[in-house]
Parts: sequence; structure tokens; C-alpha cells
Amino acid sequence: MDVERTTGTNEKGKERRTKKFNGGKITDNIMRGVIMLIMAVVCVMISDQIIATPYFSAEIEVRFFHGSVFGITLLTVIAYIIGVVLGVAIGYLISPFVLHLIWKIIHRIESGMSDFESQDLIVGTLGLLFGLIIANLIGLAFARLPIIGAYGPIVFSIVFGYAGMSIAIRKRADILGLVGSIRLGKQNKEPNVKRQHNEFSGKLLDTSSIIDGRIAEICSTGFLEGPLLVPVFVLEELQLIADSSDLLKRNKGRRGLDILKQMQEDNYVEVRVINDDFSDVQGVDSKLVRLGRQINAKVVTNDYNLNKVAALQGVVVLNINDLANALKPARIPGEQMEVYIVKAGKEENQGVAYLDDGTMIVVENGHKYIGKNVPVTVTSVLQTSAGRMIFVKITDE
Repeated sequence: MDVERTTGTNEKGKERRTKKFNGGKITDNIMRGVIMLIMAVVCVMISDQIIATPYFSAEIEVRFFHGSVFGITLLTVIAYIIGVVLGVAIGYLISPFVLHLIWKIIHRIESGMSDFESQDLIVGTLGLLFGLIIANLIGLAFARLPIIGAYGPIVFSIVFGYAGMSIAIRKRADILGLVGSIRLGKQNKEPNVKRQHNEFSGKLLDTSSIIDGRIAEICSTGFLEGPLLVPVFVLEELQLIADSSDLLKRNKGRRGLDILKQMQEDNYVEVRVINDDFSDVQGVDSKLVRLGRQINAKVVTNDYNLNKVAALQGVVVLNINDLANALKPARIPGEQMEVYIVKAGKEENQGVAYLDDGTMIVVENGHKYIGKNVPVTVTSVLQTSAGRMIFVKITDE
């Protein structure tokens, strides 16, 4: 059975390759015919210009030709035939080189366009159209000028077309935001559509949240909606960490890259790499905050400092540690439990214990009970973005 399947697969692959080859061969033949036709027309036009010379035409007609066919002299007919034959021959000879050059240019354009996202292509095309419209309007003003009037529109089209395309791509985030706000305004005018507060639901992932790994588990549960956006500068930082000489950093970087790949393969949430970057901004955290403000996206992190900086600049932050703390069982003052004290605390006579979920418990006068299970009573709970701390005292005391 495996041999039959392999044979069938090979035959299908050969058929596809044969069809592709035949299709390319037909295209080449058509293009070769077009080239030969163009060269034939060019040679006929050149021969027509040559025989149109008054002295040349009259001298040849008088000496060799005296008749005409349907009002066309025999000299003209022979010149056209020679031009067609010569043009077809020249077109046939140069067509391989011309086709090679055309396909080379096409492949180069395809490879260059593949680096652009679909949004960049759409926005760039719109910018090109606006640039050409402005170029034509300005060209009309210079059309009547001598010498430069004929070439002005060409120069203006090149300059303003390129400028419009490059500016549109550079300001892509602003343009998409404007389009999104217009669409949002239209939706809000409809009576049965609920008013939305955010124009964009994307979330930006920072390096710490990717390396942490819990983001993948959150996505698999379906509680987090996409798309999840990974800026190219975050990806570069991950790669830099993965190439570090430090073994611990190298393992963290590779873990982050593996988690990203796994999230894309699982496809619970759309994970998209975006090429937005800021050459005038230093530091990944600063770039994340600026990008979040531009595209109105939330930042997913477990970095305490980034959380504070982003909040000060008006960027919404989804802190994974806050989510984890919110899901931990609530502890209230007066509640009793039993803990295992593992080490001494920072203050004198303090002991430190941990819950199963990693929550730190500070035991008053627990230093002498290190290495033992003791009953304790909760006195207070401190909740921060860095984590949750529970303060307790020995129950017997």
C-alpha cells in the first residue's frame, strides 16, 4: 500500500510539474510572437521612412519599377515585405534575451513585494494614486511652457507618485486608524449596533510575556482574543537572547521562540508579526509603548516597570501577573491554614513559606520553626502587580 501511495504521489507531482512547464512554455511562445510582431512593425516603419525620401524613391522607381498595386508602388510593397521578414528574424533572435530579462525583472519584483504586508500594498497603492493625481494637476500648469512642458508631467508623476507611496506606507498606522474611526462612526449611527470603545482589539506581546510561556496557556483556554501582534524589534530581541553566550539567557530566548512557533501552529489565536519599527527610539519597552499609542493596541506583559511606564502614557496594559493573582484563592484576615516554613525572612525572627501557587507567606516569629509545618492565622494580605504577599502569625502564639 505504501508503494502504491508513493507511486501515486510521484505521478501527481510529475503531472503538476508537466502542466506548469507546459503553461510556462505556452506563455514564452506567446511573448516571443509578440516580440517578433513588434520588431516587424518597427522594421516596416523604418523601411517606410527610408523609401519616403523623395530622391531615393524617385530614382529607384524610374530605373527599376514602373507599376503599382492598388495605388501602392511595387517598391513600397517590396520594402514592406523586406521589413516584415527582417523584423521577424530580428525578433526571433533577440526574443530569448528579452524574455530572460523580462522574467528576471518579474521575479525581482515578486521577491521585493513579498516582504510587504497586504496592508502596506493597499495603503501604498492608494498613496501612489493620490500622488499621480497631484502630479497631473501640477503638470497641467506647466503644459504650455516651451521645452519642459512636454516632459514636466513625466517628471512630476515619478516624483509625486513615489512620494505619495512612501508617505502612505510610513503613515500606515495613522491611515488605518482614521479608516477604522470612520467605520466605527458609521456603525455607531446604526440603531441596532452597540457602541464600541476601542477601535482596535490587537494586543502587543513583549519579550517577557513570550518567554514566561503562560500566554500560550491563556490563549488555549479561549479567554484572550486576538490578534496577538509581535513587533519585529521584539522578535529581534528574542533572537539576540537566544544567541547569547550565557546559557540561561540562551535557553530563555529559545524557549520564547519555541512558544511563538507553537502558538502559531495551535492557531487558537491569530499571531501576527508586524514590521513597524522606530529608528528614532531606543529600547524595546519605549518602542512598544509608542507603537501601542499609535495603533491603539493593548500591551501584554509581566514586566512591572513596563506596566508603570505604559500606564503613565495612557497605554492599556494586560499584566499576566495581575491575572494570575486574580485567579489565586482569596485569603482573608483571621483565616487559618498550615504552612511549611522553608527559610528566614528579611526582618528579624521572620520565616518564609510558600503556597502551592507560589504565593509568598511571611510568618511572624517563624524563624525558629524553619523546616517544620506549623498552623498559622492570616493577619493581612498585600496585593501588588509584582505578586501577592500574605502575612501570618503562629496560631498557638
